[in-house]
Amino acid sequence: MKQAFYLIICLSVLIFTNSCRKDLDFGPSTGDLRFSKDTVYLDTVFTNIGSSTYNLKVYNRSSNDISIPSIRLALGESSEYRLNVDGMPGKSFENVEILAKDSMYVFIETTIDIDNLPNLNGEFLYTDQIEFDSGDNFQSVELVTLVKDAVFIYPDKDNTTGLIETLTLNIGGETIETEIQGRYLLPEELTFNKEKPYVVYGYAAVPNNETLTVEAGARIHFHANSGLLVAENASLHVNGLYSSDQELLENEVIFEGDRLEPAFSDVPGQWGGIWLIEGSVDNFINYATIKNAAVGILCEGNPDEVNNKLTISNSQIYNSSNFGILGRRTSILGENLVINNSGQSSLAATFGGKYNFTHCTIANYWNNSFRQFPSLLVNNFMVDADNVTNITDLTEANFNNCIIYGNDNPEFILDEIEDTGVVFNFKFTNCLLRFEDTNNNFTSPNYDFNNSTLYEGNVFNQNPDFLDTELNQLIIGEESEANGIGNIGFANQVPNDILGVNRTASPDSGAYQHITF
Repeated sequence: MKQAFYLIICLSVLIFTNSCRKDLDFGPSTGDLRFSKDTVYLDTVFTNIGSSTYNLKVYNRSSNDISIPSIRLALGESSEYRLNVDGMPGKSFENVEILAKDSMYVFIETTIDIDNLPNLNGEFLYTDQIEFDSGDNFQSVELVTLVKDAVFIYPDKDNTTGLIETLTLNIGGETIETEIQGRYLLPEELTFNKEKPYVVYGYAAVPNNETLTVEAGARIHFHANSGLLVAENASLHVNGLYSSDQELLENEVIFEGDRLEPAFSDVPGQWGGIWLIEGSVDNFINYATIKNAAVGILCEGNPDEVNNKLTISNSQIYNSSNFGILGRRTSILGENLVINNSGQSSLAATFGGKYNFTHCTIANYWNNSFRQFPSLLVNNFMVDADNVTNITDLTEANFNNCIIYGNDNPEFILDEIEDTGVVFNFKFTNCLLRFEDTNNNFTSPNYDFNNSTLYEGNVFNQNPDFLDTELNQLIIGEESEANGIGNIGFANQVPNDILGVNRTASPDSGAYQHITF
């Protein structure tokens, strides 16, 4: 009975105390709000593509509970910005309460149609304000967004069903229906220039027997699960040029995702990749940056092309969630090529074929400590959907004056299924290589580093002295063991490095001649 009595007394005191709490008495704000920033920059967005969500923190530093009479966008309902205040969406709010010594979040988004704005050279700086209170207590925070115009390439929709069209491929006389959303480019779309950026939804396909020409300075952006596909007997010609400003890369062609905010600048896997299907021919890429794809380049078929199916030079491929370049029984020539940060291999030369890489830096400093693939993977087989292993010739896999390195070990694997009916030809010449077999796991003759037919003039497991692998800055310094180890004959084939520096007097291995950091 006593316990029940004491319980009643305690509950009564608690109820009485709560009924007298001053923090339920909200007085008007006095213009003394504090903000986490005085300007919210929503970075850069393409017209009609929604921004990320940004936040502003609003502080009540006083000892009193306050009510803000109004929070609103200065442009009112016509504003291109959207707010969410204390969990409520809208563009204007009344009597918003904040406890003493407390804070709240305001979330901001925007989707802007540049056609509704004054347009200056395809860009417009859109601004507004978030206004707090009025009169003597008025305070505000600026909102700023750079809006870019673009050329948009969308898949077609079926007029009957409304479903997005998928691509039909013609390969070797066979018609193949796919589930790849996209469409073939029209004749007037077969030249990409630098006047406006391009934004691709789905796969933009180069039609059979046509060529897509990408001019210097062009910017091509891909939405999620989108990419570029080059069909049978079609070609991709990327005509980038050297850029004097290595930050702006004004003359380089850049392929990347369509999220322009800094937080997305190095996020892997934002788009699909560039797919050179079997039968596409005469593809070349010069001075390009391909970043943040799932597979930077998927190159299939045509292993016996005299002039190579793909020639790629003076280019960089970064932050691929799977492979930088994935070759399947194909032919690739690479010069002054830099690949780094791939979820699997930076370069996978698979199912045989023909590969020649000179003065290339093939590295992998992916931040996953459980990476299962080396920087460079070479094999001569493929397992098909029926679990049948198919073997074919690796006619050439030559790596001359290259750096093959990374944060794992070993960083190259030669995965051969031996068969008397096929060849497995490869050679590393004057390269800096990472390969340590501390547990004696690699006993194949392919790893006989004393065999001069396979390995000549190489340096193993020494410091490449890269500038900053996390930032994909793979230029080498004075302490690099790649300095001066290059073969002059191969250097004469590629006389200037990726930055235009002549290397013929004393060639370093890799895509760069060394500098002083």
